[in-house]
This record gives sequence, C-alpha cells and structure tokens, in this order.
Amino acid sequence: EVIREGELEKRSDSLFQLWKKKLVVLTKDSLSLFPDGHKRAKGKELGFGSILKVDCVERTGKYIYFTIVTKDRKEIDFRCPDQSCWNASITMALIDFQNKRAIQDFKSR
Repeated sequence: EVIREGELEKRSDSLFQLWKKKLVVLTKDSLSLFPDGHKRAKGKELGFGSILKVDCVERTGKYIYFTIVTKDRKEIDFRCPDQSCWNASITMALIDFQNKRAIQDFKSR
C-alpha cells in the first residue's frame, strides 16, 4: 500500500557529498529509494523497523533538509522542495508504524 511516491534528493556518501535524485516510495512499513527515478532498477529499502527517527529538519528558502537516523546510528541526509513536506509524510508513517508495533508488543505480554 503506497502512501506517497515522488522524488527526493539524497546526499551521497562519497567524498564530494553530491545530491542525487531518487524516486522514493513510502509505504506503511518502509521507505524505498530507486536510483535515477526508475522502479525497474534495484532499489534500497529502509524498513521502519530499522529507523530510529527523522531528525535535523532545516528549512532554507528553496529546500527542507532532514536526516533519517537508523538504529545502528547511521545518518542518511535528504532534501526536498520546501512545499513538498516529504519529511512530515515520512515522520507520520514512522510514528504510525512505531505505535502499531508498541501496541502489538503490549498485547503480546
């Protein structure tokens, strides 16, 4: 079930830290990133079970910058056009996932 699909820019891990456009698919369980805007290519899936939080939101005139922090403390930097609110969409989906998991854990005790 796709919540949102569109384009985000991710900062590369290389020495030059260039911004690269990615096709992003947000579902209730994960965020999938596809290179060069094509779902045909093999994407990278960030399951919400491995994400700790969405952090470091900064707004400039043109972009919103934010960081996804994984449970192993890896930081992945993104930016999106100011009005797109991708950071809010990802945060809300992550909170929903974490709440459902907490309820399941509570019921299983």
